[in-house]
Amino acid sequence: MTEERREKTNGDEDVAGPRRMLNEKQVLEIVPVGRTTLYRMETGLFPRSTYISPNRRVWFADQIVAWQKAVDEFNPSRGRGKGRHRVVSG
Repeated sequence: MTEERREKTNGDEDVAGPRRMLNEKQVLEIVPVGRTTLYRMETGLFPRSTYISPNRRVWFADQIVAWQKAVDEFNPSRGRGKGRHRVVSG
């Protein structure tokens, strides 16, 4: 193993190599939403899928993990979702 490659394995950077691809079923096991919601989420911050053949759609695992970390960060201005407004009692 070369010195440069050794440094990459010990640091935060990923080792160069093939990226893991996830099919729809695998993504839905990680992200607890339905199929329709998954496709709707692609228009926002969720990673876009990639076609590797005419009928095969995949997502890259590293992009899903990065999205999970971004969602995990606290953001007080994040909305509650469509149609769910905070009720103000007064």
